[in-house]
Parts: sequence; structure tokens; C-alpha cells
Amino acid sequence: MNPIPQLLHQRLLQAFPATPTAEQLQAMECFVEFMTDSSPYQSLMILKGSAGTGKTTLAAAIVRAMTGLRQRIVLLAPTGRAAKVMETYSGHIAFTIHRRIYRQKVAGGFAPFTLGNNLLRDCLFIVDESSMIANRGMTDSSFGTGCLLDDLVNYVYQGESCRLLLIGDSAQLPPVGEAESPALQAEVMEGYGMRIYEAQLNQVLRQSQQSGILYNATRIRQLITHDELTQLPLIRLQGFADVSVVMGNELIETLASSYAQVGTDDTIVLTRSNKRANIYNQGIRARILDREEEISSGDMLMIVKNNYHWAAALGLQKEEEAPKLTFIANGDRAIVRRVRNERSFYGLRFVDLTLNFPDYDQLELTVTAVLDSLLAEAPALTKEQQQALFEGVMADYADIPHKRERMEKIKQDPYYNALQVKFAYAVTCHKAQGGQWEHVYIDQGYMTDEMLTPDYIHWLYTAFTRASGKVFLVNWPKEQLAPNPNKDDER
Repeated sequence: MNPIPQLLHQRLLQAFPATPTAEQLQAMECFVEFMTDSSPYQSLMILKGSAGTGKTTLAAAIVRAMTGLRQRIVLLAPTGRAAKVMETYSGHIAFTIHRRIYRQKVAGGFAPFTLGNNLLRDCLFIVDESSMIANRGMTDSSFGTGCLLDDLVNYVYQGESCRLLLIGDSAQLPPVGEAESPALQAEVMEGYGMRIYEAQLNQVLRQSQQSGILYNATRIRQLITHDELTQLPLIRLQGFADVSVVMGNELIETLASSYAQVGTDDTIVLTRSNKRANIYNQGIRARILDREEEISSGDMLMIVKNNYHWAAALGLQKEEEAPKLTFIANGDRAIVRRVRNERSFYGLRFVDLTLNFPDYDQLELTVTAVLDSLLAEAPALTKEQQQALFEGVMADYADIPHKRERMEKIKQDPYYNALQVKFAYAVTCHKAQGGQWEHVYIDQGYMTDEMLTPDYIHWLYTAFTRASGKVFLVNWPKEQLAPNPNKDDER
């Protein structure tokens, strides 16, 4: 993979829809150097950019230019919704990282996912939303080494003359347990023995400055980059139609209006805790959607624990196919199409659901789900509930004398493998990361100066940048609203 530098640069300029800024030109030149590097060292590029700087536009131009030169590319993202966003701006199929790089040798059950073989050559792997890629041990160690960044790098560079472009925004929330996003740190990536090319877009484009979402996101981001964590960020409303405050007594009517205008799938409430999200989900279902049953057809759900059982019947994914459900991932979204056969076993309640997965070509799948996780304050079933379920299922197979055969039965048991879900009208910001919604409602809860931390600033910035249309600030305190700007305010 070594296209002629002048030709690649020309194609990038042709694929770019506007006159590039000086920063964008520098990023293009950096990309050309990266792609034409013929040194014996393996090379990798990091492209960082905050909201409104044209990072997505540049990424789309790279895809078009490489495709025009018939260079092979593979697009990856950390979540299903992030992959869908990537498909929208690039016009190409995108895969989740897990579903592309891992393979389950034996379908179904609890067979571990091992790192697959990258048989491609001269291929550029482009990963968006790279700030979400963790390199600490995963909570679910069924995948490879348990360190996603290590596995991604190893997978890509197995292939002959393959390269990796990591795209992301370092101001977003880092992976859980990480202080910073490792995939966007040049010094971390150099530790893999790579030659690193790095480009960063900081200049907010003029057209973006007309957006209240991007204006405020930029001001919030400056608190991180300039170490100004001395006061709560002031949100400016005046002069912008896309950011507004919603008081509690207006919330139901405003949310209902959003559902009517853009749909439930393009409206989200972001909170700082599962407990707060549960309160919203209960209120939305009862007071806006008029749903009296515990779970109903049409409900939007989010899967809250990886599940390898129910997708096994779909078979393993082939290399060139569109993304399919080789497993159901924590964070995947689904719409309920049918509810039937509620019953109770092992101290828990179960129900059969037919689910539609909008991020996977509207795939439908019938599963058994556990109802107890729906409104639990814990992220999923507690360890105690999980242990009680295991012991109850194990007792049902006590008549099988050989332990190995008994464990195989448990691994295939529909109740032990029941899908754990929550309602997805309101979620925590970590669950929403990587996705975009037309209307985003932000509830930060009660805030004081003492609660002002870098984590909070990252949280608020990430919440703002989930919105592609409008942001609604729920019960926002007046102390956190900027005064009406005057001529001296534009600094």
C-alpha cells in the first residue's frame, strides 16, 4: 500500500466538499505521509478533533479518496450505533470492533471469542470514536486477551501491509477505569513499536459557531484543555435556537413533542446514574406513551450485559457480510415487537420477547429475557441474583451424574442465558457514547462547585455532543446560565 503522494493528496482535495482550513490541509498532508511511509517500521495514525472542527468531513473525504484509488478499507466503531453513524457519513458498511476482530470457534453457549486472523493485505482500517477503546481488562473476559486496544493492534498488523487510522475526540468520556483515552495518546501507541503520525483539529469552523450546541461544547471543552476547573460551566442560550432550558412542569409536554417530531428512536434523555434513568423511563412510559403493562410492544430497550446464546442460531458472520449479530452486546438497542409467556423461576421473572435490532438491518430475534433487570438500580442483575439463578438452574440438572455434561446443559439453558435489558428512553451518558440523536435531553442532577471534577466536564461535553439537532437542559440552575452576551463577551 504505497499510493503516489501527489495523486493521493489530489484525491483528498477532490473528495473534500469545501475549501479546507490550514489545519485540515496539515491533517491531509499527515495522512499522505502516513499512507506512503515505506520504512520498515509499522506506521499508525491518530486523528483527533473536537466537535465542529470538520473531523467527520475529513474522515468521509479519506474514505472517498481511498475508495477512488481502489485501496481497500475496513471501517470500525466501538458500538452498533456508532457504526451506523459512521455508515451515514461515509456511505460504506461499518462493523463494530468486537464483531470484526473476534471469532467464536464454537457457536453458542459460553465458548470464548478468540482473536481472528486478519487475512487482508494492503488494507487501511479506520476506527471512529476511538476514545471509547479501553486497554484495561474488560469486565467480560470472553474476548481475546481481555484488552481491546492490544487485540485491535495485533489483529490489524497481522495482515500484510495493513495500517490503522484511529479517529476520536479526547475530550469525550474516557473508557471506564481510565483517566484518559489510551488509543488517542501517541506515547501509548508508540509503546507498540509503531511509527506514529498525529494530526489534531482544534479550529471550530465558522458555520459551527452558529450552533449553540457546538458553541457551548467548545466552551466546555476549553475547561479541559486550559485547566480552568474553577467554576461550573456557564451555558449560553441567547442567540441560539438549538439549546434551551426545560423546567420540570414542561418536561412531559416537551418530550411528547420531541417524540412526535423526530420519533422515540431519535430522542434520548441522558442522566448521571441508573437510578435517575429508571425514574425517567417509568415516567415516560406511564405519562407520555400510556403504557400500563410492565413491558409492551413498541418499547425501546437497551441490552445491559453481553449475551452469546440467542444469536448463535444466526450462524457465524462471514468476512465481507454486513454487520450481523454474532452475539448481543452490552449497549445494543432493540425494539419490542411481541411479548408473551411471562413466568417465574428461581426467584426471578422471565418473558419471551421478539426483538427488532435497528442497528443491524432491522434483524428480528426471539429471546427469553429477565424482567427483574428492567428497573433495577444496579447496571444489570446483581452478583447475588446471578448466583441464585446459577444454583437454581444447576439443581434442575442434578440428575445428570457427570459434571461436564451437567455444565454443558447449564450453558445452553434459556433461563440462565436470559437477556438482561433496561428501557432505553433514558440512559447514562456512558451508554449513549458513540451515538447521536436529533433531540437530547440532559439532566445533570444536583450540582455544586465541590462536585466539579474533570469527569463531570468530560460528561457534560460528551452529553452535548450526542445531539445532532437540539439540546434541552432539564431544570438547569440559573447560576449555570451565561448572562445575555454583549460586545465584550465574544472572546
